[in-house]
Amino acid sequence: MRVIAGKARRLNLKTIPGLETRPTTDRIKETLFNILQPELLECRFLDLFAGSGGIGIEALSRGADLAVFVEKNPKAAACIKENLAFTKLAEGGKLLNMDVLQALRSLEGKGAFDIIFMDPPYNKELERQVLEYLQDSTVADENTLIIVEADLETDFSYAEGLGYKQLRSKEYKTNKHVFLMRA
Repeated sequence: MRVIAGKARRLNLKTIPGLETRPTTDRIKETLFNILQPELLECRFLDLFAGSGGIGIEALSRGADLAVFVEKNPKAAACIKENLAFTKLAEGGKLLNMDVLQALRSLEGKGAFDIIFMDPPYNKELERQVLEYLQDSTVADENTLIIVEADLETDFSYAEGLGYKQLRSKEYKTNKHVFLMRA
């Protein structure tokens, strides 16, 4: 896994061994960031279920002012710290080593993020819990772009009932990115 573009382009990132995280492949990351590129300059980026931090680091490398990484697993959190230091992007990164909902509560009142990306463990409905939380949160507003990485079978038909509109869905071989905003 590597940084695709920007200040840290071509630098390889560490990942934790085992199956606890599923790093987004370079090809999928490149497609995602080609879509996001116009939104990245000076944005506030929130990377939930951050794993080794590859998505948030890519955002920083491409011009985001701030990336907040939320990762509960201590080994993965240590990996994010190492990757931020190695890419020399630590100044723009903030790591919260805690549960995602706990982290969201700690971010209340500190301004809305421009982009919120989440890649939760599949088939546990964690993305729904986060979307339910965000519907009344100051962490997101009507201009926040929310992207969920999920397996192909994950149904987002409930999102409209929570007050979101689906802007687009980009499907890959085994997963997809769903782009949402508050309606």
